[in-house]
Amino acid sequence: MLDIKFIRENTDVVKQAIKDRAMKLNIDEVLELDKAKRVLLAEVEQLKARRNKESSEIGRLIKEGKDPSSIKEAMKGVSRKIKDLDAKVEDITQKLSNLLLNIPNIPHNSTPKGPDKAYNKTIKEWGKPKELKFKAKTHLELGEALGILDFQRSSKITGTGFALYKAAGARLERALINFMLDLHTRKHGYTEIFPPFLVNRASMTATGQLPKLEEDMYKLKDEDLFLIPTAEVPVTNIHRDEVLEEKQLPIYYAAYTACFRREAGSYGKDTKGLTRVHQFDKVELVKFTRPEDSFIELEKLLKDAEKVLQLLKIPYRVVMLATGDLSFSAAKCYDIEIWAAASRSWLEVSSCSCFTDFQARRANIKFRRAAKTEYVHTLNGSGVALARLVISILENYQNKDGSVTVPKVLIKYMNGLRKIA
Repeated sequence: MLDIKFIRENTDVVKQAIKDRAMKLNIDEVLELDKAKRVLLAEVEQLKARRNKESSEIGRLIKEGKDPSSIKEAMKGVSRKIKDLDAKVEDITQKLSNLLLNIPNIPHNSTPKGPDKAYNKTIKEWGKPKELKFKAKTHLELGEALGILDFQRSSKITGTGFALYKAAGARLERALINFMLDLHTRKHGYTEIFPPFLVNRASMTATGQLPKLEEDMYKLKDEDLFLIPTAEVPVTNIHRDEVLEEKQLPIYYAAYTACFRREAGSYGKDTKGLTRVHQFDKVELVKFTRPEDSFIELEKLLKDAEKVLQLLKIPYRVVMLATGDLSFSAAKCYDIEIWAAASRSWLEVSSCSCFTDFQARRANIKFRRAAKTEYVHTLNGSGVALARLVISILENYQNKDGSVTVPKVLIKYMNGLRKIA
C-alpha cells in the first residue's frame, strides 16, 4: 500500500507509475476523498475543542450556583454534529482504504519501461541450451512411458490441471524439495518454515493478492479462508502487526508448500502436462530487511535461486521485468527461465521481487531503529518452483533409449538411483 501522504505530495510520480504499468486508475478521486476527510476531521476537532471549552464553562457555572442549561442544550447539538461527522469520516475512510488497496507499487527506476512482457530485458544467460542428437520426447511422453506421471488418473481423481506423480516421479519431486531446502538452510542462511496451506483474508490482503486477484484463488465455501497461491502469503504474514528490532534484520525464511492457483483466464495457453497446473510444489524464499538494504538483498536472493539451477546444471536465463509486466506489489522483479529441450522453450521457475515497504504497510510490519519505528522492506522469490523444473530435468536429461539420467546432485536424495528407466 502506498502512503496517502506520499500520493498527496508525489501525485505526478504516482500517475506516471500507473501509466507505466499500463493500468487505469483515478488518482484524483483518491485525492478528493483525502481532502474531504481532512476537512471533516478539522471540523470535528474544532467542535470537540468547543465542547471541551463549554464543558469547563458548565463546571464553572455550577460551582457558582448559576444555571448552565442553555449551554448544555447547545452542547447536545454539538455532540450530535460530532457524531454525524464521525460517521461521515468513517464512511470516507472506508472508501479511501478500498481505493488505496487497488493502487500498485511504484516501479524502481531501474525497471525497464514498457506496457507488457515484450519490453522485458534479458540480463544474463547461464549454460548452453542442450541440443539432443536424437528425436527428443516431451515430458508428457517420458512421464507416461516411464510410469512416473499419470494425468489420466489425476483427471479422474480431481479434474484437469492436476498431476499424479508415481514411483521414481514421486521420489524425484521429494528429492528436489529436500535438495533445495538443504541448500538454502545450510548454505544460504535461511530458517526453514512449514506454514499452514490455508490463510485468512487479512493475510491475502497484506501481501497484495487481494482484492485484485480473488478470482484466481481457491476459497473455502463456508469459511473466509483461501488455499495459498504461494508460501509468500503465510510466511510474510508471520510478522504481521509486529515491531521487530533492528538487530534482528535481515530475516531469511525458506518454506516448502504446495501452491494452488485457479489460473482464471488461462484459456488458450499451454495447459498440457506440468506446464500450467492448478497445484504445484515450490520452495519459497522470503526476506525482511532494512530499507537501505533491500535492493542489495534482492541481488543476493537472485543468486540463491540461481544456485539451485547451477547445481542441477540446467541452462537458464534471467529476465528483468518491464513495468507493465510487474506484479501488483513489486517494485522490481527478476524472472528466471529454464530451458526445456524437447519443447525448445523457456519456462519460468522463479520470480525474485523487492516490494519495498508496500507489503509491510498493508501488513503493518515495522522495526525499531533508535527511538522510532519504520516499515521493513519485504522480498521474496521462488527457490524454485518444481513442476516446470521437473519438465526441464526430464527433457534435458533424457537418453536415446528413453531413460532419464538423474542429475548428480540429486543421486543421494534418490537413494542412490542414477537413472529412471
